[in-house]
Amino acid sequence: MKLTPLDIFQRKFKVSFRGFDAEEVDGFLEEIADGYQLLLKENEQLKNEADRLRQDIKEYINREETFKMALINSQNVIEQMKDNAQKSAEIIIADAELKAQNILSNANNKMVHLQNDISELKRQRIQMESQIASIIETYSKLLEMSREEQKTTDL
Repeated sequence: MKLTPLDIFQRKFKVSFRGFDAEEVDGFLEEIADGYQLLLKENEQLKNEADRLRQDIKEYINREETFKMALINSQNVIEQMKDNAQKSAEIIIADAELKAQNILSNANNKMVHLQNDISELKRQRIQMESQIASIIETYSKLLEMSREEQKTTDL
């Protein structure tokens, strides 16, 4: 049975000969009823605050879970970004190495071609030198023969 302040206040006792003073008992019951009423109000307030605090705790737990999930998602995104950046860097490096190899290959091909051209020019120079030397020698012989002819005709 739940006792209310009204129950305490309205409680009546039998009066007997040599019993307690009715006014004193009524006053005491009134004090008890008032104190009990205060306790009930305080108890109700504490229950309400406890319910509010439980609700706050639930909200904080939900927020914490949300933050945890957001943090985990952020970490996953960061890891994916790192992986993507690493893969992108590897692709860029591979592309740069390929381009460098192509540049070196082209440079080597040009160098071989230039060396061949230089060799051909050297061969042509030697050939031209031989031809010029031959022509000079021929003209020199002709000139000598012409001088000898002139000497013989002048005599």
